[in-house]
Amino acid sequence: MNRTDFIKNSLLATGTLLAGSSLNVMASNAGINREPASAPGKTFNLDYAPHEGMFASHAGKSFTDQIQFMYDQGFRSIEDNGFLARPLDEQNRIGKLLEKLAMRMGVFVVDGGDNWKTSLTTGKKEFKDHFVDTCKRSVEAAKRCNAKWLTVVPGFYERKLPYGVQMANVMDAMRAGAEVFEPHGLIMVLETLSDTPDLFLQHTHETYSLCKAVNSPSCKILYDIYHMQRTEGDLLVNIDRCWEEIAYIQIGDNPGRKEPTTGEINYRNIFKHLHQKGYKGVMGMEHGNSLKGKEGELRVIKAYRETDDFL
Repeated sequence: MNRTDFIKNSLLATGTLLAGSSLNVMASNAGINREPASAPGKTFNLDYAPHEGMFASHAGKSFTDQIQFMYDQGFRSIEDNGFLARPLDEQNRIGKLLEKLAMRMGVFVVDGGDNWKTSLTTGKKEFKDHFVDTCKRSVEAAKRCNAKWLTVVPGFYERKLPYGVQMANVMDAMRAGAEVFEPHGLIMVLETLSDTPDLFLQHTHETYSLCKAVNSPSCKILYDIYHMQRTEGDLLVNIDRCWEEIAYIQIGDNPGRKEPTTGEINYRNIFKHLHQKGYKGVMGMEHGNSLKGKEGELRVIKAYRETDDFL
């Protein structure tokens, strides 16, 4: 090759490298990775669990294809709130894939329809009976996906009854649910929410006292960091205070309920704190994506790579 051709080819190569570098810088400035993950397949320090739809732009509409994509990005658990309502054959397909990939099922909801809104706080027999029947159906569904945790929401306040009476009614219902789950080693996790002031459980200390009163290994707390930041704050202190009753954790930044790094919560410190406490459970990614499409999905993965980097 003569000197002129060498210089020409070198300039072309340099221009290509610079162009690629510029694209990488632009992608970095936009807050995304150009690849699906910084280290595809590398697991995280904690066990984060995405849900259906979170990576649909990359993996397509099929939930099982989405689960495979989650696995390829290093996630080792999933959440599926609506699992109980899925057709039996779909439940079996999901369960078999999770078994094949050695992935865990996080929570699904013990969903009795709108009955949870009318509430176990009332003490009405028909609501309690319906709840117990739903618990029994949930046991069979849990077997199909090897689930361990099941979300329970006791429902709304009954404004015609004193608070103490309502709490006693909920305790009674939770004991009945625990009797269903205990022989199977399942844990119903009671979720304290911030969606509406009509919900009976508003603060962690209420759920803590309820679990203490039920006194069952099958009745514990689902600590949703997003909800608790909204209702009470002081996250690390309240986690420590109620630690012995917390069996499951969910994630979402505030405001907006999107992925970590989009709001005010210091998730890197929270994840480090949970790791130091020896938490080995699932961390449910109970939030939306801050950006749409593939860009948003890459942004979610990048956020978890960043906040999980606490060692």
